[in-house]
Amino acid sequence: MAANPVRFSFDGTPLEAARGMTIGGALLANGIVSWRRTRTDGRPRGIFCGIGACFDCLVDVDDQLSVRACLTPVLDGNDVRTSLSRGTAG
Repeated sequence: MAANPVRFSFDGTPLEAARGMTIGGALLANGIVSWRRTRTDGRPRGIFCGIGACFDCLVDVDDQLSVRACLTPVLDGNDVRTSLSRGTAG
């Protein structure tokens, strides 16, 4: 791991990542490839487009729901969780 890593947690598990990484990159670097499930079939999702155009990489971070993991930098102390958000549609 790089010197002076960012320390954060994912679903209660403490993890580390290099500073400047996105949450998605940090999860992938820790071997986590899926962190959301589809509403209808419960299929696993993680990084798909990597540029914020889709919604496959959503996570809940601290008090924010449905954050795009591919765009959001991971910060010291972040509490990242599998997104349980369902949105308001339907």
